[in-house]
Amino acid sequence: MKFPHAAFTWSTAIFVPIALIFLGVRLLLTSAFLNLEYRMPGFPVDSYGFTLEDRLKWSQIAMQYLVNDFGVEFLGNQTFSDGTALYNERELSHMQDVKKVVKPVMIIGYVTWILLAGFGFMAGWLSWQQDYRKGLRYGGWIMIGFLSAIGIFAMISFWDFFTVFHSLFFEGDSWLFLYSDTLIRLFPLRFWQDAFLMVGIITLSGGLAMVTGLKPKRTTRV
Repeated sequence: MKFPHAAFTWSTAIFVPIALIFLGVRLLLTSAFLNLEYRMPGFPVDSYGFTLEDRLKWSQIAMQYLVNDFGVEFLGNQTFSDGTALYNERELSHMQDVKKVVKPVMIIGYVTWILLAGFGFMAGWLSWQQDYRKGLRYGGWIMIGFLSAIGIFAMISFWDFFTVFHSLFFEGDSWLFLYSDTLIRLFPLRFWQDAFLMVGIITLSGGLAMVTGLKPKRTTRV
């Protein structure tokens, strides 16, 4: 494999897991996932009084904040029926931190998908389809390997995995809250277990599809 072809193949391969992970994360930031998750069998009820309708209402507003261009006052102005603030200052500070992570992730994710599509057009123009398909397959294998390692860690101890994950993006214990805080009432640990599982299923399915669906075509000699 000559250098231009090898560089093209491996560039494609590197973009694949990024694109698949972003796809999984983006699907989580939708009302469809929230409607599904809160109705899952065994999902814990809120002992402080949130109903299903309350959780759907407030969680959708929280997720809208993460993807819109408004400041934290978008959440800070939300109140309970008695006029008290929905979120305390610690929660609002954390949501600001989360948004600072989500916004660049969104940009990187969309750019990655655009680049993969551009590589596809480039492959057709240069007749590099086999290099492109090979890159997608390699990327599928990378995704499967990475997900397997992460999955083993998460299965051994989800809380340790969850802690390490947060330590990569947030300082100290800024992401820890009381059970009575709104963020925990809306997004208990079970929510995050299911969320990571959903991303895992989506990315694993994508990786397997590329590995099995893009096998080199066998040629027969006459």
